[in-house]
Amino acid sequence: MDHHLDSFREFLLSERNYSQHTVKAYMTDVGEFVGVARQKNLIPGEGEEFDVRTLDEAPVRAYIGWLYTRNKKVSISRKLSSVRAFFEFLMKTGTVKLNLAKLVPTPRGEKRLPSFLTVDEVVKLLDTVSGDGTLDARDTAILELLYSSGLRVSELAGADVGDVDLAGLTVKVLGKGRKERQVPIGSRAAEAVKKYLAHRLDMKPKGDQLFVNSRGGRLTVRSVDRIIKKRAIAAGIPKNVSPHVLRHSFATHLLGGGADLRAIQEMLGHASLSTTQRYTHTSIEKLMEIYDKTHPRA
Repeated sequence: MDHHLDSFREFLLSERNYSQHTVKAYMTDVGEFVGVARQKNLIPGEGEEFDVRTLDEAPVRAYIGWLYTRNKKVSISRKLSSVRAFFEFLMKTGTVKLNLAKLVPTPRGEKRLPSFLTVDEVVKLLDTVSGDGTLDARDTAILELLYSSGLRVSELAGADVGDVDLAGLTVKVLGKGRKERQVPIGSRAAEAVKKYLAHRLDMKPKGDQLFVNSRGGRLTVRSVDRIIKKRAIAAGIPKNVSPHVLRHSFATHLLGGGADLRAIQEMLGHASLSTTQRYTHTSIEKLMEIYDKTHPRA
């Protein structure tokens, strides 16, 4: 079993192009599954040889039963999804004929409405940063760009100076699965980024990264989250504001303005809206037209 786990890790890294963080999450879940199955004597111990083809769904059922005593339904669904991906890989390599994890139903998760800010709250948040200093210019650009484009915080943190086209009002990002896409940005966001770039060299950047920390390095995801929470507190917004909340706000406000759901899907970089909806391509020109008509700060 252990060499199958090593092969699965390599598959996620090289063929799926998943990040180290994502691969670690998958391997943690699958390793936990194997550990529980071994503990219950449903899979031989580490180093012991056995034919994986002899397995049935008993180890998966035992793992889910174990999870129910320790996790919420949404966590169980995620962990089971990782195990299913592992067995899908074993099928692809011809090791097994059936995805045993698919023989076990996924527990229904608790549906939660994503948290978002009202347009007034967003304006209040963006207007809070009023100083002319370097950090104020940087933080304003971060807030404006996140809300203007709906970027994931990792995409914003990973952006370089050359990825922003201020004249064309677009930003190029590398999303999940290392998929590149272009996203429209509003004129206010472009103006905020332009103002920040005039200050950026004062922070003595050590590379081409767009957003720089006080030591000249790339601003981390965690640092962006701290900046947003700090600015939200200063704005007096009684919500747990995060980069993801701004992303949800972006999508919610576009949808409320009449934007096409599939256009929002492409801007956000989602592979699909649901398991029943397929990804369709929309040109950057069409996205710009929809964006200009529907985004509050376009």
